[in-house]
Amino acid sequence: MENNHTLATSITQLITADQAYHYGIIPVALEDNTIHFKSVNTSYSLQQELQILFNQNIKLIEETEEQIQFLLASTYRKSSICEELHYSNDFLEKILISAKEIGSSDIHFEPYENKCRVRLRIDGKLKEHYIISLEEYPIIVNKLKIKASLDISEKRLPQDGRITMNNGNEEFDIRVSSLPTLYGEKIVLRILSKDTNNISLEKLGFTDAELSTYKEGTKKPNGIVLISGPTGSGKTTTLYATLKLLNDDKTNILTIEDPIEYTLEGINQVQLKENIGLDFSSTLRTFLRQDPDIIMVGEIRDAKTANMAIRAALTGHLVLSTIHTNSAWATISRLIDMGIPPFLIASTLNISVAQRLVRKLCDNCKIEEITLSKHFPESFNIPKDLTSHYIPKGCNKCHHTGYQGRKAIYEIVPIKKELIPHIKNNDLEIDDYLATENIISLKNNAIQLIKSGTTSIEEVYSLLMD
Repeated sequence: MENNHTLATSITQLITADQAYHYGIIPVALEDNTIHFKSVNTSYSLQQELQILFNQNIKLIEETEEQIQFLLASTYRKSSICEELHYSNDFLEKILISAKEIGSSDIHFEPYENKCRVRLRIDGKLKEHYIISLEEYPIIVNKLKIKASLDISEKRLPQDGRITMNNGNEEFDIRVSSLPTLYGEKIVLRILSKDTNNISLEKLGFTDAELSTYKEGTKKPNGIVLISGPTGSGKTTTLYATLKLLNDDKTNILTIEDPIEYTLEGINQVQLKENIGLDFSSTLRTFLRQDPDIIMVGEIRDAKTANMAIRAALTGHLVLSTIHTNSAWATISRLIDMGIPPFLIASTLNISVAQRLVRKLCDNCKIEEITLSKHFPESFNIPKDLTSHYIPKGCNKCHHTGYQGRKAIYEIVPIKKELIPHIKNNDLEIDDYLATENIISLKNNAIQLIKSGTTSIEEVYSLLMD
C-alpha cells in the first residue's frame, strides 16, 4: 500500500481534486477491487456514499486533520479545485455564499510560490478550505476585482472595494481588499451582514447583573460609554446591540464607522473616508451641528477624537465608542495618555467595559480530563473546585476544530463617585475596589466558563496569565 507523502499518479487519478476536497479523502491504494482512502471521517455512512459514487468497495483509514490537509495540498495542487471555473460562472458565488452560511467572517486568497490557498476565518480562527493553482488564480482575482468595481490593470498598489451578495434569504455586503505580495495579489474578503435581527444585548454573553449594570450606564442622557478590547473581540457588535436598544422615533442617532458592518433603520450612519478628510474627529465636529441625542464613534484612535468625544458628552450628548486597551480600568490611563485631564474623565465617563470573544467547545466531541498544574500558567492559582476540565477534539459538526460558536465575556466598571480619587491619581490597580463592588474580572469570567465546560483552558490562557 502506498503510504508516502508523494502518492503515485495512478492512485491520485482515481478521483478528481473536487471530490478529494469535498469529502476530505486521499486515495492511497487500489487492491482487489477496493479503494483505500485516508480520511478524518471513517464513518459507515461516508463509506456507503463513496461505494455508490465510485461503484467500488471502499476502505477508510483514519488520519489526522492536519495530515489530510497537507496531503490534499501536496497531492492536488496541480489539479485545481477551480477547474469548474471553465464551465461555471457562479463558482465564486458558491464560495462566498458557502462561507456566509457556515458563519465565516473573512475569506483569504493567498498566493505562494507553488499554489494559492483559500482560508476561511471561522469563530475567529483561520482554516484552510481550498487549494487553487497559480495558473487559475489570476482568473479568480480578476473576477473578484470586477465584482468589486476595482481596476483589474492595477496590480502594484492596494485597492479596496465592495460586493453586494444575495443568498436568497438575506442580502449581505463583502468588503474587498487587495494587497500586492511577492507572488501576486492577496485578496481578503470581509463578510458584512445586514441582518441585525439576531443582535441583542441579551444574546451576547452578559450575566444578568452585568447586563443590568451596562444598561444603567447607557440610560443616562449624556456621558461616554467606552468598550475596550483587541481587534476582533466583538466590540462593534456590542455597540450595535446597544444602538438597537436605544433607537426610537424620539431619538436622533448619528454614527461614524469604518466600515459600516450593519445597517440600522432609523439611524444615520456615515462611512469613514480619511482620504478625503472625512475622519472621526472632523465628522464628530459636524455631528454636533446636527442636533444629535446619541453619537456612536467607531473607535477613539487619537487625542483629537478623544477631545471631541469629551466635548460632545459635556454638551449633553450620549457618546458610544470603542478603544484599544486590555482592561476596563486601563481605559482611564489610555485617555490620560491622550491628554484628557482626569477631572474631565471622571465627570463624563459613565461606564467602562472590557470584552473578549471566547470560542465555545463543541458539545458533540469535547473530552473531559483531569486538571493538572501543567495546564495553567506558572503563577496561576488553580481553584480547588476545578478538578476537571474539557478539551477540544474535533468532528464533522465543528469542521474538525473542536469549537463551535463564540461567546463574549465582559468586565464592567461603572464610574461612581468612589472611583473619582483613583481616576484623578491615575491609580494603576483597583482590584480591592472591584472585589468590594462584586465586579467580575475577565479572568474570573474565563474561569467560570472553564468550570462549566463551555470553553477550554487553552482558549482563555492569555486571560489567565493576566
